[in-house]
Amino acid sequence: MKRYKIVHQTQYSFSGPVLLQPHSLRLRPREGPELRIESSTLDISPAATLRWQRDVEGNAVATASFSGSTQSLRIQSDVIIQQYDQAPHDFLVADYAVDYPLYYRDEDKVLLSPYVRLPSAADSGLLTNWVAGIWQPGETIQTFALLLRLNQRIYQTLTYRRREEEGVQSAEQTLSLASGSCRDSACLFMAAARHLGFAARFVSGYLYANATPNAPGEPGSTHAWAEVFIPGAGWKGFDPTLGSIVGDEHISVAVARLPESVPPIAGAFHGPYGANMVVNVWVTALGPL
Repeated sequence: MKRYKIVHQTQYSFSGPVLLQPHSLRLRPREGPELRIESSTLDISPAATLRWQRDVEGNAVATASFSGSTQSLRIQSDVIIQQYDQAPHDFLVADYAVDYPLYYRDEDKVLLSPYVRLPSAADSGLLTNWVAGIWQPGETIQTFALLLRLNQRIYQTLTYRRREEEGVQSAEQTLSLASGSCRDSACLFMAAARHLGFAARFVSGYLYANATPNAPGEPGSTHAWAEVFIPGAGWKGFDPTLGSIVGDEHISVAVARLPESVPPIAGAFHGPYGANMVVNVWVTALGPL
């Protein structure tokens, strides 16, 4: 078991007094067999009323409601977690899914169909040709080996580029530029995996970069990767930015079919145009209890 402290600090400065609309906060890590939350606090200024809920994906979402006007907004999340995912290769694949092509059973297809569907304008032929260089019909390969090949291909051929602007590049844009941020690489992986018939979803969270060679960011950073549903193993994480499968240095906060569905903080304000945002994230390894 490993313990991490995660501090996620966001500061907004407005050009004049504004009225804040409700803000949705996805800052609490996803709890499960591999991750337990030891403590969690949210410090918000000006003071807000919080209402917690689970969204359709099971992500923890806090809605912050404000009263009065302000020229700044500060949100700080402090979380200590216990991470148990120290053997990410220790899983079994269902017999019928060991070899690719993979076919999901009918009862799973009903739930997985949104994660298999490509965006309507997802493929101009560039993605199809690129995927054809990873696997050709008739090739014998194990399902997990094919996903590792895809993960490595993105890692080896794309240049990591930190992007401060909002939004995610399309798979075609990322291939054309041969570069992108972690969220762009994750979305390319998702698009290619779905093209191959896999159910894939987007994951946003944090990365403990000190333990990860060539990791983007400082000792801690926000990060993004992808998960694929493998029968028998469940949702397994792949990080094409690092060329690795997801382990105990990855801390999942939110999952979604589309990356734009899970920003860490989302909200609006009424008032003068113009705002400045500064985000700082620290992920620190702690000693044992």
